[in-house]
Amino acid sequence: MKRTSVVLILVFVLVPLSFSQLIDFYEKPIQFERSRDYDAIHYRIKISLDIENRSFQGENVITLSPLKDGFNKCILDAEDFTVTSVLSQWGSPLKFEQIDNKLIVHLWRPFSYGEILSFTASYQGQNPERGLQFYEESEETPAMVASNSWPDGVHHWFPCFDFPNDKVTNEIIATVKSGNKVCANGRLVSVVEDKAAGTVTYHWSQELPHSTYLIFMAAAPYVIVQDSYGTLPVNYWVYPQHEKYALLTYGKTPKMIEFFNTTFGYEYPWAKYDQVSTPFGGGAESTSASAMGHRIMLDERAEQDYSSIGIVSHELAHQWWGDLITLRTWAHAWMNEGFGTYSDYLYTRYELGEDEGAVNLLGKKNGYLREANNRYLRPVVIDHYDRQADLFDTHSYRKGACVLHMMRFMVGDKLFFKTLSHFLHKYAFDVVDTHDFMRTAKTVTGQNLDWFFEQWIFKPGHPIFDIGYTWNERDGKVRLKVAQIQDTSKDIPIFRTPVLIAIVTSTGKVTQKVWIEDRDEEYTFNTAERPLMVRFDEGNYLVKEWTFRKSREELVYQMKNDDVIGRMWAAAELFRFKDDPDAIANLADSARTDEFWAVRRSAVEILGKMKDPAHIDLFKEKSRDESSKVRISALIALGDLGRPSLVGFFKERFQQDDSYYAQAEALRSLGKTGDQTLIPFLKKAMEVPSFRNVIKNAAERVLKAFQE
Repeated sequence: MKRTSVVLILVFVLVPLSFSQLIDFYEKPIQFERSRDYDAIHYRIKISLDIENRSFQGENVITLSPLKDGFNKCILDAEDFTVTSVLSQWGSPLKFEQIDNKLIVHLWRPFSYGEILSFTASYQGQNPERGLQFYEESEETPAMVASNSWPDGVHHWFPCFDFPNDKVTNEIIATVKSGNKVCANGRLVSVVEDKAAGTVTYHWSQELPHSTYLIFMAAAPYVIVQDSYGTLPVNYWVYPQHEKYALLTYGKTPKMIEFFNTTFGYEYPWAKYDQVSTPFGGGAESTSASAMGHRIMLDERAEQDYSSIGIVSHELAHQWWGDLITLRTWAHAWMNEGFGTYSDYLYTRYELGEDEGAVNLLGKKNGYLREANNRYLRPVVIDHYDRQADLFDTHSYRKGACVLHMMRFMVGDKLFFKTLSHFLHKYAFDVVDTHDFMRTAKTVTGQNLDWFFEQWIFKPGHPIFDIGYTWNERDGKVRLKVAQIQDTSKDIPIFRTPVLIAIVTSTGKVTQKVWIEDRDEEYTFNTAERPLMVRFDEGNYLVKEWTFRKSREELVYQMKNDDVIGRMWAAAELFRFKDDPDAIANLADSARTDEFWAVRRSAVEILGKMKDPAHIDLFKEKSRDESSKVRISALIALGDLGRPSLVGFFKERFQQDDSYYAQAEALRSLGKTGDQTLIPFLKKAMEVPSFRNVIKNAAERVLKAFQE
């Protein structure tokens, strides 16, 4: 599952901050894996949906097998609907009670371990609070209904055992008013229209087992844009007004399936893959069908600011990580989300190149670090929580992804991807926890990585390094000192990790792997001349905060010659030399000439922090950069100067830029001038259509600020 928002300005360099724990997870209650005394095998859900009246009538034929002898009572989760009858598999009525959100069915005889039985529960409901959501027609959406079953919403629209540690097959036979189409999991068995009743019935069959929260259904007047990967149906279910944007938003899906088949070493396992527009935010995976928030639909102009690659690949990756193998308990949320998040990095790098991949991964690291510094630190795996959503945070998503990247660095590409493939094959259609993955890693690599998972997954925090070096001309040695300065009083460990150290001289670059074992370490490297650059964590593998104070000369060299992450870091570090004309000149040169947009943007942002009117011409120039992301940063820098003389320029950029987000930033910059005569211009700007209404929203915020 992925809930997304557009983030245009990233903090690329984080330094140690004073840490204040706003939330202590250990004060939350302990949650346990749910026990069960039967194995649910199959649910056959027959449901009639009245979208206009927000009501439903249904029946579920529940097939199960006891996990104990003397099984004479079956307890199911059932909430937000009223059970009207329960019949045995022979059609005789059974005694039942519906109390405390449970359906208790008294069986017609005691059953023994391993026997198979079934019964049918009929029910009716009206506008449930969770699980099944009805929507009235609006400017954005048609009248429709869609299930939102995560994490335990399924039992709000049919009775079942609603916990991920039990996997079932299922059918959905859904009847709706004609003109609507119904999407659900698995293979489409039939579509039958009843013209006299004005209804249509869709029968879907999910024939491979999956967890209940992955059961999905949506009904709306969809347009289905058909695609395929070989013989695998790949379809995009969109609202009629979005039909022309379907391929722009989702069209790389077949290519992604091919990439993940190869990368994971396991062929896509389900009968088809649908992506289905819903009013939810972001995306939510379900087996063979992902619910995709309709606001991700892109037009041609929006694509430069917000690529759908990340969310589309993330939700697709869940078909393996979360659907094929599924977390046993919510405490192991990273088994779904960390793997899914790492997968969207893998595809981004494949599709867009190494630099884009590196910036993507850095964004994931910094997202986790912001949460760690501003909200809380917790172990990635923890069984203390109030509700499941507590664990679906950047620790599970982003730190989890970064831990996988560090593991890949530890064991190498071949063994890492062999581990993933072996894990999927061994536990396909089963539930897993972190220890299953650890055992798989031992089997494949021969290495005991318990210590690695202990510090990165079962302990909180990350290393905070203080780094420095000296070069001794007499003995030709670099002495590098590395200290871990994180506060270890809250169970945060001193981390053990390999790290790559690169030393660059006029004769080339030498890279060595060293191990950090203790709080304070010192390493010696031979080099006959003063280094042009000493690089800590070459390759940018570690989740870390760090200080590494360097000279202006070395930072300038690094900003011009390092990889993209090192160049961005060096640009940010040059803020310490904001009074040095040479540092400023080199920052301006990088803003103009670096081949990669993120470095140009980083240089613009650092110059913008100086709020020096001498940079106005540069910012104006960069407001026309080929990258909308650089243009936005330049407009922010100009706006922060608060100069009324720039009103005309901001108006011009609003009228001429082809980026919705740059246009919105031009409006915000107009607001920073404080010029009240702009009110008519801003009111007119509110009428300009844009992706996610970003232009209208920006204009409204400026007008509101003028009124305060």
